Amino acid sequence: MYNEPIFLQPVFQERIWGGQKLNTQFNYEIPYEHTGEAWVVSAHPNGPSVIENGPLKGKTLADAWLEHGELFNKGKDNDGAYPLLVKVLDAADDLSVQVHPNDQFAQEVEDVPYGKTECWYVLSAEEGAELVLGHHATTREELEDMIDRGEWDQLLRRVSVQAGDFVYVPSGTIHAIGKGIVILEIQQSSDITYRVYDYDRTDAAGNKRELHLERAKQVTTVPHQDAEVEQTENAVDDLTVKKLVEEKYFSVYHWELNGNASLTMDKDFLQVSVIAGKAKLTVNGQDFEIGKGSHFVIPHRVGAYELSGEAELVVSHS
Repeated sequence: MYNEPIFLQPVFQERIWGGQKLNTQFNYEIPYEHTGEAWVVSAHPNGPSVIENGPLKGKTLADAWLEHGELFNKGKDNDGAYPLLVKVLDAADDLSVQVHPNDQFAQEVEDVPYGKTECWYVLSAEEGAELVLGHHATTREELEDMIDRGEWDQLLRRVSVQAGDFVYVPSGTIHAIGKGIVILEIQQSSDITYRVYDYDRTDAAGNKRELHLERAKQVTTVPHQDAEVEQTENAVDDLTVKKLVEEKYFSVYHWELNGNASLTMDKDFLQVSVIAGKAKLTVNGQDFEIGKGSHFVIPHRVGAYELSGEAELVVSHS
């Protein structure tokens, strides 16, 4: 059916901590004053991407996954939901401190197919920007006591970041994206979040957002351990490929193109986000212009393809 990339429209999400950088940095026509997220490769029911081209134009990525599994090398009768979700997040303010469950907890307690392991590629960060990544409690009892007492400064582990940093966040990791950071997030296709702390913020109606402390205590990994990921780099013609992470749920790469590269499709499918520059993608003799803010899936049946130009891309697959 498809021997071309599947281009996708972003789905925008309003967030209390969102801002305007999805417009100013990506030129998206955002619908909200506080636009926090663009779901750019999504088959999740809370925001499925719409296909922009080809025979399935106007359908969603979820439709394609369910009805045309051959595009993803899964056969025509797919089991389970589309596995991954790609977002761009603009943190104009601090995100809540939160934690996500693993698959088993998500399935048994929330009745959803996936927990949430995720990773972040930092697209931009203001000077002094920080993430919350992990905690300082040594036992579960200590964790619970510090949460109950609200000892956030003592509990939370903060990490400075800058553009180009990569962070792997397994399920069970307490975390938060800090003010002034824009990230590209690749994650399991899950929208389950347990909020631990929200800085006592209130919405326009004066209401605080709900916390989920009991479940957060259950799923948090204690003690915290930084995830160790092995990164490698190689070149294909004028394309530098850096493997950022290769773990159970996804593999993620940073591609830097400075010229021309001829590639062969050897994965079930690829998710591609252009984060800088412009390039031309050639598939089956057909040219496609891609640039910063383009997001697409290269389906399984694409064989050889070529890239030419000057661009940076973040590429992922399950």
